[in-house]
This record gives sequence, C-alpha cells and structure tokens, in this order.
Amino acid sequence: MNFSEFGLDERLMDGIDAMGYTTATPVQEQVMQPILDGKDLIVSAQTGTGKTAAFLLPLMNKLITTPHEDHHINAMVIVPTRELAVQIAQAMEGISYFTSVSSIAVYGGGDGNSFAIEKKALSTGVDVVICTPGRMIAHLNMGYVKLQGLKYLILDEADRMLDMGFNDDIMKIISFLPKQRQNLLFSATMPMKMREMARKILVDPLEINISISKPPEKIVQEAFVVYEGQKIPLVKHVLSQKDFQSVIVFCSKKQNVKALSNELKRARFSIEEIHSDLEQTQREQVLQDFRNKKLKILVATDILSRGIDIEDIDLVINYDVPNDGEDYVHRIGRTARASSEGTAYTFISEQEQQKFARIEELLGKPVTKSPVPEQFGPAPEYNPRAHRGSGGRGGGRGGNSGGRSGGGRPDGHGGNGGRSGGPRPNGDGQRSGAPRPTGNRPNGPRPEGGGPNRPITPSMPRPERPRPSGASEPNGQSGSNGPAPEAPNPTN
Repeated sequence: MNFSEFGLDERLMDGIDAMGYTTATPVQEQVMQPILDGKDLIVSAQTGTGKTAAFLLPLMNKLITTPHEDHHINAMVIVPTRELAVQIAQAMEGISYFTSVSSIAVYGGGDGNSFAIEKKALSTGVDVVICTPGRMIAHLNMGYVKLQGLKYLILDEADRMLDMGFNDDIMKIISFLPKQRQNLLFSATMPMKMREMARKILVDPLEINISISKPPEKIVQEAFVVYEGQKIPLVKHVLSQKDFQSVIVFCSKKQNVKALSNELKRARFSIEEIHSDLEQTQREQVLQDFRNKKLKILVATDILSRGIDIEDIDLVINYDVPNDGEDYVHRIGRTARASSEGTAYTFISEQEQQKFARIEELLGKPVTKSPVPEQFGPAPEYNPRAHRGSGGRGGGRGGNSGGRSGGGRPDGHGGNGGRSGGPRPNGDGQRSGAPRPTGNRPNGPRPEGGGPNRPITPSMPRPERPRPSGASEPNGQSGSNGPAPEAPNPTN
C-alpha cells in the first residue's frame, strides 16, 4: 500500500517523500487508518516492523489538520528507555520537517540545563512529548506540566515497561491526563497483566496482531563478523570468487554507496550505484541496464529494497546491517524470486552486532556466521551482549546521549554524561547533551535519511536549508551521529 493512499496532509507527504518512503509496511497498513479514524488500539507488533512510523504519521496528520491547544501538550508518547525516546523524537523530526509540529524528548540523566529546557517546553506547551516514566513524574511533581489540552496517549513497548516495574508510574502519569483522549498501546507480547492495564486505559479498543514476514527458505543466509575497515576488501573478495551475473549490494548510507562504488570501479568490476543524489532518469537508466544484464553489480541504498521487480539476482550483500528486521527481509528478498535460488551475505561490524541480534530474534533463528578469510587478518567475535548500546534498533537504538543526529538516524548517541542540578528520576539513566530547541520549520529540504530521527524542542526557528531531491521508498528507523542512512523503514 502506498503512503499516498492514506490521504495524509501534503506537508506531511513532503517529509515522507524527501526521506524516500512510498510503500507502507504491514503494521502501517493495518494501524494507520484506525488511528486516523480516532479509534483506541491495542497492537501486538515486534520491534522492527515499522510501528514507530505507524503511530507517528497519523498522529502528526491529526495535529496538522484538527484544532488543538497551542500552549499545551497535545500528545504524549511514553517509552521504557531514553534510547527509544531519542529514536522516536528523531523519527518525528524527519517526518515532520515540512510541518510546524514541535516535539521534545524528556528523559533522565542530563544536567541542569537539559532539565531546564524540558521544563520550559512542558510549561509553555509543545505538540508532542516523548518521555520515560521516571523523568515525566519528576516534572509532574513540580506542578507546571500543561496537560489540560492533551488528546493523544501512546504507550510504546508497553510489555517492556511492565517488566521494568513501571506499571505504577504509568498509572500515575495517566491520572494527570484528561479522560477524553485517544489511546494507543503497542507491545511485542500480550501477557495477562498487559491486558489488565489495557482495560484500565483504553476504551473499546480495536486489537491488531502483526507478525513480521519471513524470508523465503530457499535463500541461503550467511553473515561475516568484521571490523568496519574489512568490509570493502571483503566485498571485493566475495565478488571475485565467482562470475556472478546479478548482484545487489545494499548500504544504509549513500556515503558508503559512493565509497564502495569508487573502490569497485577501480577494481574494474561492472558496477553502478543508485541513491537519491541521482536524478530519476539516471536511476531508471541504471535499473534498466541492470535488468538487461548490461550491468552485473548494483550498489544501492534502501531505495531498492522495496517495490522493484527484478528476478534472477544471484547474490545480495548487506554491506551495512539493515535498520530493522523488515528492512532485512525486503533486502534479501530481492534474491530467490520466482523459482530461483539465491544467497544473502550480511557484514556485521562491532557497532552493528546488537542490531543484527535483534534481527535474528525477529527471524526466530540465528544466521550462520562464516569465518572471515585469513588474509584479512583477525576479525571480532560475535558477542552482541558485549556491544549493547552501540547498534541501532528497528527504528534505531543508540548509545547514551540525546544529541541530534545528522539527517535523521538514531543509532549511537555519544557517551554517558554526568549530571549537575535538576531532579533525577529513577530508572532513566544518564545522558549527555540536551535536546536542541526548534519550532516551526523552514520551507527547506529534509536531508536524506533513513529514519527520521532527531529530537526536537519547540520555539527557536531553524535556518533555511536547500531542499533535497528525495528518493522514494519507506520505512521503520535507526542511526547515529554522523551521516544519515537513506531510507527508514520510518522505519521502528
């Protein structure tokens, strides 16, 4: 289903188009219209299915198109961790870039300055607050949070919040909210205590269960655990081992596409690249040459992970770990189409190990880890637990600070910051860097990104930026400080 079929506001569609989204994921297809219709929902959907965009898009559309209080908080998203708060806030900025919707991520561990910024936004009004329970209660206890105009409440990863002991905190926050509001609850699992909480919060909810699609069994999936600097040499090695007739190499960032393409061209491989810096006519010509076998290797961003109809692809290489499970399925699904078989290799750097572990959880089984050839030197061990906090998440989980990430991605947010001043809630951790205030957006372009992802706070206008030539595909969400990945599945 195309995003244009939901009847979203043109300003919101501009943001979607600039980030390269066109096709909705299954959870987005099933969830968005009921939210637009004003229904309460209880949704069972795992991380990595595109659920972040599934509730952000209709929420922002309602804020754009219906009257609401200008100097109050209009919507609240409650999440279990600061990393998820940052990810959602970043996703929101990307999607809402051409609108006037404002938001702020509120979570613990910052210094007094970050607490003061949060206090100003919560007391003067902001469209959307994305918060962890402990930090929000710290603000609520001081009596200045303007919640009288709130119309929308979203609980994301609700089962995890219950596991972390936030049930009482959530109910306390809800006691401050107006009774007339729309409620959305997202959870990967639905234990009895979750249903009991849902009965207290939701009114006549519609229940939706989403299971992630799985790749065809005939795809041979292998992974190589490598250091980042080993990726390009390993791609060259793999491509030189066999005379492949049709190969797609997927990168999460167009900078990686360009760097890898240059190296492969120097090595005289038959290769071209596709990303949103190319004009549409150029992309179409490259695709046509690839379909007609004039070109053997295509290096591309996630522009190509959905919606292309090319059969007989021998090999898909994930140069970067995809942003989430849905992206992974769509990428490797380019091979083994029709009656053919195919192979998919994924290169996993140290920083990407936890992200890949989450993809394996969604797939329901581990992917075979093949040894890196000895000529490339020692390679890291696959130990996702040792790299917790360094990878992105379906929508992108990051490290430990809440700074802005360039172009909209959420995976890596600096180190642990200390704190000076300001009350500290329980369970929200630390962070370095405070959210940057912004407000109404300029009519300038959203830099290309794969998951709309930077925290926004209200009030200060941003300078003009040149409008990007966005690509056209979707979803779910992940990233870090630095160059932004290309496309999203808005994403998680």
